[in-house]
Amino acid sequence: MIVTCLDLEGVLVPEIWIAFAEEAGIPELKRTTRDEPDYDKLMEYRLQILRDHGLGLKEIQDTIERIDPMPGAKEFLDRLRALTQVIIVSDTFTQFAEPLMRKLGYPTIFCNELVVDEAGTITGFTMRCPQTKLTTVNALHDCGLETIAAGDSHNDLGMITHSKAGFLFRSTDAIKSEYPEIEALEEYDELYDAIAAVIAEN
Repeated sequence: MIVTCLDLEGVLVPEIWIAFAEEAGIPELKRTTRDEPDYDKLMEYRLQILRDHGLGLKEIQDTIERIDPMPGAKEFLDRLRALTQVIIVSDTFTQFAEPLMRKLGYPTIFCNELVVDEAGTITGFTMRCPQTKLTTVNALHDCGLETIAAGDSHNDLGMITHSKAGFLFRSTDAIKSEYPEIEALEEYDELYDAIAAVIAEN
């Protein structure tokens, strides 16, 4: 049995932090895992900026409510879920994900948790496990499953390279140049066809 593991931001929905950065007028928050491979370092950087500006969870959630999936994303996901089991494996947080999952038809998602105090200040974050995406696909393999993976950023590379097949989707030129051995795709139909081809060969 094959399970397809998809990244969320940049693949199915716009980058949450970029959307918030634009609404809040804080360009420093546009930095993502496409730019910074060390996720812990990136999150500490983000949380410090939020503290400096007196911003908390509510302000980010207000932005997320206005984010829609990328054009064609829900249709792609619905079509893919009719073909194979799908898990969204994301380094986002449950407090961010719920409105987006509602708009995507409530697919299964594995993600992390923010630590928030009574005032709504984000004081920290809890990752499910080290190297969350790679650890997830390895755990699925330990259960006797095979995986196909797709993502756009540095933190997706572990699950992509350790799966039966893996794809970069709408990634940066820098990442595509650094990993030319990984097939890079731009359109949902291309990604669906690539996944379907791997399943058909199984």
